[in-house]
This record gives sequence, C-alpha cells and structure tokens, in this order.
Amino acid sequence: MKTRLALIALLAVIVLALAACATPTPQVIVQTVQVEKVVEKPVEKIVEKPVEKVVQQTVVVQAATPVPAKKVVSWFQYDQGNVDPKADERAGNQYLREAIPVFNKVYAGKYVWENQYTPWEKLGPKLVAAVQVRAEVPDLIELGGSMVTSFYKNGAVQDLTDWAKAQKWYAEMDASALKNCSGPDGKLYCIPTANRPSQVFVWKDRYPNGFPKTTDEWLKEGERLKKEGKYAMTFFGSTAFDGNGAARAVFQAIGSFGGSYDNGDGKIKVNTPQNVAAVAWLRAMVQNGYVPEIAFAGGFQEEQAFMDSSAGAIPTGLFGYRYINPLTAPSGKKYTKGSQDDMLDAIAAGDVYLAPMPAGPGKQPGCSTGIAALAIPVGAKNADGAKEFINWTLSAEQNPAYVVGPGGGLPVLKSIAALQQFQAPFYKQAVAVASASDCKVIWTSVVNTKAAEKAIMNAVYKLIKTDPKADIAAELQKAEDEYNKTVK
Repeated sequence: MKTRLALIALLAVIVLALAACATPTPQVIVQTVQVEKVVEKPVEKIVEKPVEKVVQQTVVVQAATPVPAKKVVSWFQYDQGNVDPKADERAGNQYLREAIPVFNKVYAGKYVWENQYTPWEKLGPKLVAAVQVRAEVPDLIELGGSMVTSFYKNGAVQDLTDWAKAQKWYAEMDASALKNCSGPDGKLYCIPTANRPSQVFVWKDRYPNGFPKTTDEWLKEGERLKKEGKYAMTFFGSTAFDGNGAARAVFQAIGSFGGSYDNGDGKIKVNTPQNVAAVAWLRAMVQNGYVPEIAFAGGFQEEQAFMDSSAGAIPTGLFGYRYINPLTAPSGKKYTKGSQDDMLDAIAAGDVYLAPMPAGPGKQPGCSTGIAALAIPVGAKNADGAKEFINWTLSAEQNPAYVVGPGGGLPVLKSIAALQQFQAPFYKQAVAVASASDCKVIWTSVVNTKAAEKAIMNAVYKLIKTDPKADIAAELQKAEDEYNKTVK
C-alpha cells in the first residue's frame, strides 16, 4: 500500500515537471483605452503688464488754524451799551447798536469793530497824551473840525491826503468840509462824514412876523416877547465844558458882526471892534431879560427853554436837532418820540424852521462850519482796517444812516445829498441857511483850542452875566493876553 502511494506521488511530480517545461499559451488581455480628441484652438496672445503695487498709507492732515478777524478799534463819544432813552447821546448810542453788527457781517472773518466809549470833551487830550508816550491808541476817532489843528501840531493823526485823493468818493466831497479837515500845511488829516453848520432853530408862532434879519430887529422882538412872558432866545451861555460855549452861539454872534478869534499865527485876537460890538449886543439881550436864566445853568439845560417853547429860538449847531427833544409847540402840540424825529417832525409840520443868525449892521449872518469826521491816529495798529471803515461809512449803503444819526447834519457827498430822504424840509432849509450865511472855520492855527475857548468864554460870561458894567475891550484884552502868553 505504501509502495503504491509512493509511485503515485512520483508520477505527479514528473507530470508537474513536464508541464513547467512546455511552451506557454499566449494570454489575451482585453483593455479598454479612452482616447481624447485633440481640438486645436487659437490661443490669445498674453501681454504681460507691470502691476503697480498698491500701498495703503494713512496721512494725517491737520486743518489750518483759522486766522482771527482783526479788530478795528474806535474811540467814539457814543456808547452802544447805554440803552437809556434819555441819554444825551441816545442817537449815537442807537446807531452803534445797529451799525456794529452790520459792519461785522460785511467784513466777516476779516474785521470786527470794537468801540471804546470816550466822552467828547476828553477825547482830544486823551489821544494826544497817548500818542506822546507811545501808549496804545485806537484805529479810528470821530472828531469835529476844531480839533484838527491841535492834532496836527501834536503829531497825533495821520496824513490821509494821498489815500483820500485815490478814493472814488473824493471827487464829490464838499469843498468846505475838506477845508475843515485840512491842517495849516494844507494836507488832509481827517475825512469828513457829515456837515454841521450852525443855524438858528425857530418856533414859528413866537415870531409871527418872521424871524428878524438883523440884531437890532431881534432886540425889538425880544422886548415884545418879554411883555408876553416869553424869551427871544436861549443859548449855551455857561462856562461849562471848558468854555465850549465860545464855539457855539457866542461865535455865531461874533461872526454876525464880522469878528473872529484866530489871528492865523497860532494866537488869538479877540479885542477887536467887531468882537466888542458883538459882546455888547449879546449883553443887551441878556441884561434886558430876553434870555432865560436857564441859559447859564450848564449841562445843556439851556435846551429846555426851547423844548417847552418858552424861548422862541436857539442858535446852535445843526446837530442840535438830535438832542433838543421832546418838544411842545406854542400851540400846545407835542412831539414826544424822544428822538431826533421830534425836531424833524416839528419842522415838517411847520411849527419849527431854520433861519440864519441875525446880522450886525452891514454884515452877513454869522456861522461856524462844523463837521463830523473820522481820523486815524499815529500808531494805529490797523490803519488798513480803519480806511476800510471810512469807505464803508461813506458808502451809499451806510452813509445815510450815519448822517441822520450821529452825523447830525448834512451829507458831504453830492450823491448822498441827492437821495430822496435828504429832500425833506429840514435838509432843504439847512442848505439854504448855510448858503445865506458867512460860514467860517473857527480855529485855523490855534493849537490849544480848549484853553482858548475857556479864556474867551470866561470873559464873555463875566461881561454879559456877572459884571455887565465891566469894560468889554479891557476884558477881551485880558483873555487874549492870558492865552497868548502860553504860546511859544
């Protein structure tokens, strides 16, 4: 059994060996191949462009610091903060309250107007003192023509001649107004903004036969009114404000007799036949009782006698219409707005009119050429702003309001004078009166006008009030010597 099994195993091995040596049968392999179709497609030309690299950068930009508007500082006799309806300068105060915002709006971002209230009687000495010690001064001042010579001699205000001649308004400026702003050298030291010639305000019903044209006629009318319990006139007869009355009604009387104060060489000449005659006439008016006692009280109380019409007339500057109110006419009619409109209304209604000062024998009515003007002090920080301010004040948009308000007089520019609002009776009468009068500049060479006025008014007051028997020529000579000894 075992042999059989061994034989079978041997045969199996041989068979396997023979099989391994035989030629192999080829093997067929079936493989699926995916063939892709090649399609030719035109390829666009690729152009390479340089790409800028974007860099984000944070830049901090600081806004420019705003340049503050420059101040235009003025010294005016008006106080915008004074709202008292009875204040003496209420017209000017109100003007500033209205005008300052307008100026600041027109020049927004460039200029701002700052007014520093300075009483009129202190302005001159204050400015001269400030300039002399090189203290701070304003950019602008408002002044009257009588101050020009003093400012000129003290080097207090700038020469505006060349600048003024280059302005468009210069060609139409009133010649007499320019003369008031001229120094002894003929140059221009201020710019006129309104004309204020002296006139006489008259209650029509107090003079039913018309206002007298001569001083003798006025004496006669004074006697008539005295019998009626009234007065011929009231006037600034006191020595208040350093004798400023000498430049008011007293000068109108002096001028009506052909007199004057200034000798043209820096001194005063008051002891003259013309001046003696004028003071003699004025003394007669006072001593005969044709002038009320209140005329000598000071503080502008003399105006009360015209306001209640107990006095028939008041010789004064044209600007007086701003202050003399309210009014009660001889008929009892009242004008009670408490502003310059009262006088304007009374004139428009025919209750009051303007007249020339009565003239002395063979003479013309006396008149002082007064002005309102603007000047630029020496040492002003903002002279350019001040010049802009002057142009603005003289503009068609602003000058009418100024003339009616603080200007207190007539326009100095022909184009403004031609406006309809200046065709009212007040303005027409004022022009006619000035034309019929011998209007003069009071001070042409005298420097210390305050001292001169004080010396003159003290003498006049003594002669017409406290010592009416004193020799007129002698007292005027004393006043003349008193002042002239101070002039070097």
